[in-house]
Amino acid sequence: MAHAEARAYEELIDFIAAGSSPRSVIAFRPSEATRARVAELLSREKAGGLTPDEGSELEHYLQLEHIMRLAKARAQRILSES
Repeated sequence: MAHAEARAYEELIDFIAAGSSPRSVIAFRPSEATRARVAELLSREKAGGLTPDEGSELEHYLQLEHIMRLAKARAQRILSES
């Protein structure tokens, strides 16, 4: 696992471990470094220049993003029901 990719996982793990509320889940944003790395990988992917390792790294980021989108949708539903 690449260092930047591991950092993204650590950010999410730290967020979960610290406890969360529906509002904090909705407000969660990855660090600037993680956002910059994802933007770089997406740009390079569009240009056709990702290595297999970078493609795998990008896939991991996209999976984390999907998980957070689902969590944010669930948190929004919890807030709207309360």
